[in-house]
Amino acid sequence: MARPQKPPALRPGDVVGVVAPSAALERGYLERGVGALAAMGYRVKVSAHALDRAGIMAGADAVRAAEFNAFFADPEVRAIFGARGGYGAGRLLPLVDYAAIARRPKIFLGFSDATFLLNAIVERAGVVAFHGPMAAMDFAHGLTPRASAHLMRLLSGAPGGFELEARAALRPGVAAGELIGGCLSVIVAMLGTPYAPRFDGRILFLEDTGEKAYRIDRMLVQLRQSGVLARVAGIVFGAIRPVGGDELERLRIAEFVAEQTRDLDCPVLFGIEAGHGTENLTLPLGVTVRLEADRRRLICAEAAVS
Repeated sequence: MARPQKPPALRPGDVVGVVAPSAALERGYLERGVGALAAMGYRVKVSAHALDRAGIMAGADAVRAAEFNAFFADPEVRAIFGARGGYGAGRLLPLVDYAAIARRPKIFLGFSDATFLLNAIVERAGVVAFHGPMAAMDFAHGLTPRASAHLMRLLSGAPGGFELEARAALRPGVAAGELIGGCLSVIVAMLGTPYAPRFDGRILFLEDTGEKAYRIDRMLVQLRQSGVLARVAGIVFGAIRPVGGDELERLRIAEFVAEQTRDLDCPVLFGIEAGHGTENLTLPLGVTVRLEADRRRLICAEAAVS
């Protein structure tokens, strides 16, 4: 199968579109995020219905999907950043125009609930997508200097790639493959649907937040019993934050992760600074990466954009 296309690089002065495919937004957070993007040198175009509300979501499904599709079709918009996560992006998957995205590839950046869209773009449109900060979340609260510099280097296509260090190596070995994944609970929710990513020979990234330890174990058991963990070339975990930051729950999560990966025949890293509760360093999904357990490194040696 062909490797995913790389979208065109993003430069200072380019127009970044901000869309709200998931939960409803607070105006103040959106405005602060837009201001932060402008301060980074981008021109910002916010979707007309970004502040709509339909229950807990940022407007009706059809409207959110139409705005998502419209920004991919808009020749002025060079990249599209999600506004926030929460819930709702999975409802849009049948409404997204993947063929149009394939014809006009663009950077799409988001995480959390946007994991639905990220992996569907890689699979159905065959375009690299970016797991990372969101406008009315991370940008609104302020990226660390390292996260900001990493993002801009990655999206601009600066040479040199990147290396991210993990806190621990749970399984030894070296592996390479296309990176997929994101929020654990979303990946599990995609199983059995036409939008689930292919797992064979790929590097699976997983992170999550606000889940009890037994729920993390239950989801990892599902990934094991469905055969997913036996088919990937390697696994790298970001943060998995327990409910309320409870220390006992954190230890239980670590124990469950170690238990569910202990007998795998692939390298496993735990604790890179990507996802909820971290610096949220951006990861390019669909790009080939290398996992080196002995060095505790996730390495990307190629540009993620064209």
